Amino acid sequence: MPLAGQGMLLTSMNIDVPDEADFNRWYDREHLEERVAIEGFLEARRYVAHAANPKYLSLYSTATLDVLDSPAYRARLANQTEWSRRTMTHFKNMLRVVARITISKGTGRGAALGLVRLRPSADNAGTWRDALHEKLTPGEREGIISMHLLESEPELSGATADIPAVRNEGARDWFVLIDGTHVGAVSAVIAERFTGPAASPFPLPVSVGTYSLMWDLAKSDIAPG
Repeated sequence: MPLAGQGMLLTSMNIDVPDEADFNRWYDREHLEERVAIEGFLEARRYVAHAANPKYLSLYSTATLDVLDSPAYRARLANQTEWSRRTMTHFKNMLRVVARITISKGTGRGAALGLVRLRPSADNAGTWRDALHEKLTPGEREGIISMHLLESEPELSGATADIPAVRNEGARDWFVLIDGTHVGAVSAVIAERFTGPAASPFPLPVSVGTYSLMWDLAKSDIAPG
């Protein structure tokens, strides 16, 4: 699969302008490396919205879903740095999703990302998953690198004692990721496969958005401690 591992932590949030510079410095100088260093974490990517809300999005790949409920990860959550605690109090509209990577097709990852949020039910989840195996095939589509499905684990998603995420009726939502070389290609696939006449069997998504990659970090990029 083009996505490493089997688990994914997705976080997104807004931040007020006066806090934005320190927020980005914290992510870039501490937080991503701290998280990727945890046993079982493989890589992380940061994005900024092109046309999306919330403005900032991060994706953390893990070897298995269990990593996101492991003693090593829970210990890190329970022992946040002072910079982390201070920064997290400024998060707005935060979404925190722990998910299984159930579909991942293509080769590699792109500089642009499409995010489509779907809300299945117990009755239609199987039908939707079958349909997505077809819809998430990049084929020869110009500018599309890879496509993926994340299925949320509601028991692990949402807020923790120190992370002020939103708990809502979307705890079982699915998230489609569309990796492309440019936003135009990603936007065209969203319109064609998820919001236009050919979207069947899906209703209109809960939300759609496009993001631009800021940077990524793999375990192999971190110097041994």
